[in-house]
Amino acid sequence: MEIVNSTAELRARVHAWHGQGNGIALVPTMGNLHAGHLKLVRHARTVAERVVASIFVNPMQFGPEEDFATYPRTLAADATALMEADADLLFVPEAREIRAADLDTTTRVEVPGLSAILCGAFRPVLFTGVATVVARLFNMVQPDIAIFGEKDYQQLVLIRRMVDELCFPVSIEGVATVREADGLALSSRNQYLNATERAMAPRLYRTLCGVQAQVEAGATDYAALEAGAMGDLAAAGFRPDYVSIRRTTDLAEPTPQDTALRVLSAAWLGTARLIDNIEISIS
Repeated sequence: MEIVNSTAELRARVHAWHGQGNGIALVPTMGNLHAGHLKLVRHARTVAERVVASIFVNPMQFGPEEDFATYPRTLAADATALMEADADLLFVPEAREIRAADLDTTTRVEVPGLSAILCGAFRPVLFTGVATVVARLFNMVQPDIAIFGEKDYQQLVLIRRMVDELCFPVSIEGVATVREADGLALSSRNQYLNATERAMAPRLYRTLCGVQAQVEAGATDYAALEAGAMGDLAAAGFRPDYVSIRRTTDLAEPTPQDTALRVLSAAWLGTARLIDNIEISIS
């Protein structure tokens, strides 16, 4: 596996691969890789001849009081893990390769509506930062396929819409969430949990499973289910931002006719903000 830092080096490798008729899959990450990220890389290997992973801790998606400065950076370990997962190239751009020096004046990509709901309501800069940097990575790498995890489901839906509306020639594939044995979704931020919090954390997944079971059993008062789940999380020691049942395709409020749904949640436990979601299927 080769590691490159400049767009020029990246494009030279990609151009050569495209010239050989190779399909290219991109796995964008912020590093501090875990088994969930590596599952994305392994999936990428099954759908393209060449796999590019990127690591960039994106300052545009962090608010002023968030954890950009302390976000874990583990490049050496990440490179080893990606090599073992059979990635072909790791792109680790300098900040100047991705954005203008002044964040206030840099060009942005915004996806209206989707950026302002759910996590976007609590982290206002998040999704504009994500869309901007992912769009730039798509233009730099020029992949045929890009792979994202379903744990960040709102992000996945937003990127699919951006790709569709801006006519990027990139296919977006989602990969199912990887969980610990007790159900906790893998996340780089799980390491912020102390031992007591770590023992409590799977309650988030179990609460969402409870909502799923009630809806699939015929419950239709979604507002009451959401409020009940919020109360359960608060009673367990979480500080929930939201629990919300949404339509799978676009995260709109569901209508009685919708049968493919997701229940999504974000909740604080100590200094860690945990997010999770699960699918709901109504027969």
